[in-house]
Amino acid sequence: MPLSLSEKALCVKPSSTLAITAKAKAMRAEGLDVVSFAAGEPNFNTPENICEAAIQAIRDGFTRYTPASGIIELREAVSAKFKMYNNLDYTAGQIVISNGGKHSLSNIFGVLLNPGDEVIIPVPYWLTYPELVRLSGGVPVYVHGKKEIGYKVTASSISDAVSSKTKAVIINTPNNPTGMVYTKEELAEIAKVAIEKNFYIVSDEMYEQLTYGGHAHVSIASLGDEIYKRTITCSGLSKSYAMTGWRIGYTGSSVEIARLMGGIQSHQTSNPCSVAQKAALEALTGDQSTVVKMKEAFAERKKYIYERVTAMPYVEALEPAGAFYVLLDFTKVLQKSHQGQKIESANQVAQILIEDFQVAVIPCEDFGFPHFIRLSYAISMKAIDKGIGRIESFLQKIEQ
Repeated sequence: MPLSLSEKALCVKPSSTLAITAKAKAMRAEGLDVVSFAAGEPNFNTPENICEAAIQAIRDGFTRYTPASGIIELREAVSAKFKMYNNLDYTAGQIVISNGGKHSLSNIFGVLLNPGDEVIIPVPYWLTYPELVRLSGGVPVYVHGKKEIGYKVTASSISDAVSSKTKAVIINTPNNPTGMVYTKEELAEIAKVAIEKNFYIVSDEMYEQLTYGGHAHVSIASLGDEIYKRTITCSGLSKSYAMTGWRIGYTGSSVEIARLMGGIQSHQTSNPCSVAQKAALEALTGDQSTVVKMKEAFAERKKYIYERVTAMPYVEALEPAGAFYVLLDFTKVLQKSHQGQKIESANQVAQILIEDFQVAVIPCEDFGFPHFIRLSYAISMKAIDKGIGRIESFLQKIEQ
């Protein structure tokens, strides 16, 4: 009789976004002209000054263990960034540098959750949230966002979902997969509920620097002392600085929570990569002009892709306010046919698109929105134009 394996591990769903991205790369390796809207990864190279800082760190022999929570210079730089950009006072002792945003979230849930604790997750959600909650022994509780307010959740809907087991609510702004941004007023109402019903806010602000059209990013922890005490603010360098592979994330929290996260991290991974920490230090303290140019490029692409998708038949979309995603509602495509085959799900649409039209997209069943597809515009304008053209060709061939 074979030995049993962890039920927790067996219940984890592999990341569908990474799987689709890998399939697109494999098809390209075979010589196929695949356009991929799949990955949440900027197509820009990491800025040169950041790369040079990493090279210098290697030349200087900065290749040994560091403190588990990160080098003091980087934690001080994150502290300064929180003060300047987020209006938040986190000392270096309240900062934990991790191996990317996922690792930060894993640390957070590892500290907050006991078996059976509930975490409220707005729908649609980044597909990793419920998996990390379950891995830490928690129970995901889903609250659906409303289309009329950009698929965001309200303070009232959160309040209705709170139980005696509620430990935290995840707020992701700017949002993946919708591209929507919570306003200061919306966050203030959510903060009132968190204070009144006494739960934590896990504020995922990974896309904080990518907002467009006058939409401003607001950190919920900046809205008063009481919500500050109940919030763990999570961000990183992957998206804004084109540093996805460098794996540097960070959190700001109470001293107690930071100490506990640092303790967990010290056993699980020791420390974040020493060389990547030096690169991150340069990213936060060095020349920001390249970062500004990348944001301008994303804004231009957002405008173009939104104009194109809103002109397409059958699909609907709301204009993104941040991040680099646009969410398409394919409900009107379902129950129609393609080449005599009835279309019953967005997963099926994604399969048709990659196999017959060589376009990779993310179906959002694993994001809690089974009739929707996410497109990333973190790709070149040329690729966007070509890929949207192929999706248009598919929609034009839909049979009633």
